[in-house]
Amino acid sequence: MTKQETIDSLADLESIVRQVLESARKYGATSAEADIGTGEGLSVTVRMGELETIEYQRDKGLGVTVYIDHRKGSASTTDFSEQAMRDSVQAACAIAKNASADEYAGLIAAEYLAKEIPDLDLYHPWDITPEQATELAISCESVARESDARITNADGTLVNSYSGKHLYGNSHGFIGGWDWSSHVMDCTVIADENGMQRDGWFSKARDARDLEDPGKIGEKAARRTVARLGARKLSTREVPVLFEAPVAGGLFGAFIGAISGGALYRKASFMLDKLDCQVFAEHIRIHEKPLLTKAIGSTPFDADGMATRDRVLVEEGILKSYVLSAYSARKLNMAPTGNAGGVHNLFIEPGDQDFDSLIRSMHTGLLVTDMIGFGVNQITGDYSRGASGFWVENGEIQYPVEEITVAGNLLDMYMQIIAVGKDVDARGNTRTGSVLIENMTVAGE
Repeated sequence: MTKQETIDSLADLESIVRQVLESARKYGATSAEADIGTGEGLSVTVRMGELETIEYQRDKGLGVTVYIDHRKGSASTTDFSEQAMRDSVQAACAIAKNASADEYAGLIAAEYLAKEIPDLDLYHPWDITPEQATELAISCESVARESDARITNADGTLVNSYSGKHLYGNSHGFIGGWDWSSHVMDCTVIADENGMQRDGWFSKARDARDLEDPGKIGEKAARRTVARLGARKLSTREVPVLFEAPVAGGLFGAFIGAISGGALYRKASFMLDKLDCQVFAEHIRIHEKPLLTKAIGSTPFDADGMATRDRVLVEEGILKSYVLSAYSARKLNMAPTGNAGGVHNLFIEPGDQDFDSLIRSMHTGLLVTDMIGFGVNQITGDYSRGASGFWVENGEIQYPVEEITVAGNLLDMYMQIIAVGKDVDARGNTRTGSVLIENMTVAGE
């Protein structure tokens, strides 16, 4: 990405955070924390071989939270002038002074703070011009459009590059941060044969050199789109369901939400009182690896400043740990887990079956490749979502299907996971292969 101007260095951001924390002390805060970020990016979109948009992003923001005798106040600003920062601190203190006391409010205990901040190789700025990004996007889309005569339109191909800096500090004396980058190439096309279908493919990486080849992205986008042509509806039935890897992560997103401290202390979770209980099939292992180099979800410390570490959430199907921030841990009378802000590189341990083997194992059932809407009751675990995909018989894909709903209860679904494939999708924060569930209700006509 061509620099328009030099953005603040981490040293500059550290100086700002120190000023804010000192200002908070002067205005009467018992303790305080500040989070600051800056970034800049380039985004180019093309459609039907023509440039549609070029966007430059340039962002910065500062958030400050103060505590005055267990009363909390927060404020934020995008203006880094000394006056604006003082105004933000004053605003936060004024809010805290008028807030109700909360015995659990406050900074994380100093013993949990990160002592060292390892270099996780998260910063790989992309020196790409708008012209080069446009050329890449057009080449990607061209491959997709030329792959099959039935591809008659395009819904946009995106090349996006963004680099930023993040820094956090608190009045325990902790301060730390890192540079980071994220790059995306995304192609979506439309096919038409007695009805239109839309699908696509994308690649995402910290380092642009790790993105998939534009031609391969285009090929996958075309293949997935054309495969959906001639989609049929199904009658209502109960069958095995195979969630393709790119959509299977949603099954575990609901699980993480249910074992997160906020849901637990509010007693709004279908995983309430499930610690050390069997909640998945015995072969399921779920773990977190926040210190992977170059990974999308990697971070040396969480939003509280707590050091992150590899840890197991589920072992042999048994829930071993919750997902807790400092605040939720105090509410539950437990130790924090380094998950303020969520999980970091969640791994669902794969089995030894590839995608084709899972299809054969299912024999007859539904392959889900796309989900629509959000239909999870976090209190009961009831699950119901619109879906599309493919009907499978005799271990082979027969035809595409659409306008269906898959339903069940997550507690039952987790226990009925027959296999997790080794076709792991590594593009996001949750890494899982395709997931085969023994039985679900498929509602159709």
